[in-house]
Amino acid sequence: MRHFIFFSVALIIAASCKNNSTPPPAAPPPAKVVVEAVKSGDAVYHEEYPATVTPLNEVELRPQVSGYVTGIHFKDGDRVKKGQLLYSIDPQFYNANYEQAVANLKVQEANLIKAQKDADRYHELEKNDAVAKQLVDNADAALEVAKKQTEAAKANISGVQTGVRYTKVYAPFNGLIGISKVKPGTSVVQGVTLLNTISSDDELAVDFNIDQSEIYAISKLMNQKGKDSVFTLAFGNESYPQPGKLALLDRAVDPQTGSIKARLIFPNKDQLLRAGMNTTVRIKSNSGNSSLLIPYKAVTEQLGEYFVYVPRDSSKVTQTKVQLGRQIGSDVIVRDGLKPGDSVVTQGVQNLREGAVIQSVAANQMNSGQKKN
Repeated sequence: MRHFIFFSVALIIAASCKNNSTPPPAAPPPAKVVVEAVKSGDAVYHEEYPATVTPLNEVELRPQVSGYVTGIHFKDGDRVKKGQLLYSIDPQFYNANYEQAVANLKVQEANLIKAQKDADRYHELEKNDAVAKQLVDNADAALEVAKKQTEAAKANISGVQTGVRYTKVYAPFNGLIGISKVKPGTSVVQGVTLLNTISSDDELAVDFNIDQSEIYAISKLMNQKGKDSVFTLAFGNESYPQPGKLALLDRAVDPQTGSIKARLIFPNKDQLLRAGMNTTVRIKSNSGNSSLLIPYKAVTEQLGEYFVYVPRDSSKVTQTKVQLGRQIGSDVIVRDGLKPGDSVVTQGVQNLREGAVIQSVAANQMNSGQKKN
């Protein structure tokens, strides 16, 4: 009897459990995603480097004589020509020295004439044995001294004339002159006082540093020719209208930084460039071969590795590891992991996992669905 009761209770419990069991959950609907084909083609991009505009020729003007500035013969910021008079320094002291040197030369020349006549007369007397040999020698010695003194006087005049010429400061080449550092009446010191700075501006250099690993690639670009220049300049969102050419690489790599200075030359006909400007050098480059490109938004990162979701058979996706190259705008080069003809999920990636079932929709349907949510 006891066994019968236990068996009956077990049947009742089993029946109760059977009646209360819930059906298994339904499979989730396919995830709506946007799928795009992998693009294949030449990947053209620009390497960018911070750079500085530098004049090809620049000189600090300093006086070669001391004195007071008596004249400034240009306007600040003028474009000046080679040989143009720029500054005048009071020449009175140097003119007086010149006049004194000229007078001294005349005295020495008169002494030379007298010494020559004395020597000639003593030599005539010597022929007739009418004068002591000592007097003849003295006359010859006096003549040599007079000659040397005359040569010294001439040399002194040349030096003094140089001082007079240096009271005028001329432009050493065609270029742009800056704001004058002195005014008329300013006392200037030879070789010390800065008068102004002049720099060439018809062409300007642009200097930038590259890593030593890039030397070979940059050197090859020197010989590239085409409609679009390899080397351009950017100022924020603005681009300089004229292309440049690679002029040189510096003599040696800096051992402390492992970099080397490169110099570009840009024409400056419209005077848009100024010495000292900071700019960005853009070097046009490409991957060398046909490359695979995908939208960068298709990529997910996990622990420093990159993955994309690739649609496979049965409308399922497979998470595929990829090796990425350079990012070009909104796209990125894929070096490994994909092949031509593949597709990747570009929208809806955040809702996917390995083996997830997807439904491919147009991008506008995806965006409208997100707005409703």
